Amino acid sequence: MDKNVISVKIVEEKKDVSTGIIYRKRIAVCQNVVPEILRKVNILKVPNVQLEEESWFNPQERNMAIRSHCLTWTQYASMKEESVFRESIENPNWTEFIQKGRISITGAGFLNCVLETFASTFLRQGAQKGIRIMEMLLKEQCGAPLAE
Repeated sequence: MDKNVISVKIVEEKKDVSTGIIYRKRIAVCQNVVPEILRKVNILKVPNVQLEEESWFNPQERNMAIRSHCLTWTQYASMKEESVFRESIENPNWTEFIQKGRISITGAGFLNCVLETFASTFLRQGAQKGIRIMEMLLKEQCGAPLAE
């Protein structure tokens, strides 16, 4: 549901029969959204970026954990993201969303800081986009109105 996602392939899927937890590992191919000015750096001149995502969905406890990281530029950058969707303690009809991200870039000299700032902004915007997509999916599937 993101215009920058070119393809997503499920590479592993299994269900733990004792817990009911559904595990999935997916590889996503996305358009390189690094600004053109930064693509002057040779290693950033790639058309696509690959991401690996692992998810654990527990329908009994009504929660889902997602962990993802970038497979492109691993020798120069580490970008990891962890998200949790779970039932709110305050109201079982609400969903809590918790997200953490870590970014570390090395080997780019003075551009390390610039690239880390761009990556941080990108992840923050991605989190906001993820919330909007999840709310839309929940509304479609459950028919519940969104809280304004």
